[in-house]
Amino acid sequence: MNAPIRIPAWQRPHWHPGGEEIYLHYYVFGNFQNVRVPSAPYGSDGLPHGIEATNHHHAGLRAWEGYPLKGELGRLFKDESPEAYRAALDAPQVMVVRGTLPDQGDVGYLRDTLGVVAGLLDIGGVAVLDPQIVTLFGADTWREHYLVRDGAPIRNHLLILRDDEEDGDGSWVRTRGMRKFGRPDISLRHVPAGDTDRAGMLCERLAEMQALGASFVDGQSLEADGMQGFVAKLGGSAVDAPFYNTYVEFRWPV
Repeated sequence: MNAPIRIPAWQRPHWHPGGEEIYLHYYVFGNFQNVRVPSAPYGSDGLPHGIEATNHHHAGLRAWEGYPLKGELGRLFKDESPEAYRAALDAPQVMVVRGTLPDQGDVGYLRDTLGVVAGLLDIGGVAVLDPQIVTLFGADTWREHYLVRDGAPIRNHLLILRDDEEDGDGSWVRTRGMRKFGRPDISLRHVPAGDTDRAGMLCERLAEMQALGASFVDGQSLEADGMQGFVAKLGGSAVDAPFYNTYVEFRWPV
């Protein structure tokens, strides 16, 4: 077996306090041995203060109102990741890793938490659910996604979505997952049909800027890709759909 890849903790060179909390949340399904989680080989000192791991009997968790493998979400995971879904569904235990942290100038907290998730996969974990990016991973797929030499790209921690605008005026391109960095999600509205790929790349770059510590303020003007007319509009909260996070929204210039 190859030596575990140490997960790096990058600095946030644009960081200044953003006024929001970092939130992490993972479900790890498996049959866990009663031993210490081997997170140190991944560069992790264990869970940071504010993040907790609780062990649940899967049978008991199924009755929980927020149980993630049932209903519409469960059907989505079953369709998109059938093998991981079956492995998760059959697992007798679920470790819930969750908590909040103050905004901070590096992502050591993320390295430490993901190191614990990686360690759980080494002692019986078979699947990982990241509800913030609505993705269920089999153990091997999760490792390929996050245990990358020199570190997984920021994009791997996020989800970028595209939907038609309700009024038919172009597309809505947006992120999910920026609460991992204590920052708003990015929302680009009324993107013309020919610009959706361009908008997706811009959405990714703006999210990466925030992951590296940048913040936008309400009414801030932005020039991007040679275009002027982007103006930041802040909104949302941790309890509001569809982001379940604050967001910074830009209307695509005409």
